[in-house]
Amino acid sequence: MRKSLDYGLLHAMHAFVQVVEAGSFTGAAEHMALSMGQVRRVVTELENRLQTKLLKRTTRRLTLTSAGERYVSQCRTILALVSDAESEASGARIQATGRLRVLCMTSFGDRYVMPLITRYCALNPAVSVEYSASQYVPDLLAEGLDVSVYLARRMPDSNLAAERLGAVYSVLCAAPEYLEKHESPQCVAALSGHACLRLVNPSATQHWELTDGNTTHVFEPAGQLSADHPEAVLQAARAGQGIAMLPGFLALEALERGELVRVLPQWRSPDVDVYVLVPSREFLEAKTVAWVELLRAELPIALQRDIERLYAGAKSAEPKRQARRAAKQR
Repeated sequence: MRKSLDYGLLHAMHAFVQVVEAGSFTGAAEHMALSMGQVRRVVTELENRLQTKLLKRTTRRLTLTSAGERYVSQCRTILALVSDAESEASGARIQATGRLRVLCMTSFGDRYVMPLITRYCALNPAVSVEYSASQYVPDLLAEGLDVSVYLARRMPDSNLAAERLGAVYSVLCAAPEYLEKHESPQCVAALSGHACLRLVNPSATQHWELTDGNTTHVFEPAGQLSADHPEAVLQAARAGQGIAMLPGFLALEALERGELVRVLPQWRSPDVDVYVLVPSREFLEAKTVAWVELLRAELPIALQRDIERLYAGAKSAEPKRQARRAAKQR
């Protein structure tokens, strides 16, 4: 059976200590902004709970019983511990301290998140960061995570607080050596005659959805090789194994070095949104707020910079592509 005062025990302890320190119910009541009757009633309920007398009451003064002397000392210790715990917990909302657990999708995290973690650690030396990567939809509460950066066409229904920070898209590309051996496709339908390197994981669809800004085409890729993470598909494409649809940020540097070239450059995937996820917007600790603010400030800029590089690369490559096409026709 639940005892009375289970939900107000700390309040009763505090009142008892105040009575002892003030030497009267009146002084304790003034300090606590309560009536004398309220303080007297709380202390009486505390004695009833303990089944022992804590105070000897006379018309002139209050004195502690032997049990009261022991109990008031323990109450002071308990109340000090509670005060320390509250100060530490509330301080976590003011000063960035403790451990920050961050989750991100693998290749995106390597390019965008890890450089920001390095900067975050320099700005917040009292925080230790634990970074992990996964292609799965995160369960922040179950996994004890503070923040996730997640990519999705649409966010699944959840209790998580999500904020969109930008978007990425994927492009078709292949090694020049592959396209020299096989006629470069001139339309989406022609992809069916090529070896397609497929990405197969929980965050990727089994089909390729392509858009030119006006129309959308859904293509079912087929090929000898598939992999569960985009870095493996990138390596296979660079090795001339076939045509891949890769995140633009992942293919960007290989495209700029000429290790890969765009295939059907007018076509690309629809935008995939980039979200920062936290368990709740309420009572975020300072360490989490600092990390989310850094993501807000830096990530959209980095995403836009890479999109502009991708667009500029495709535009500069078009004259070379037309020249190669004309040479073949001659």
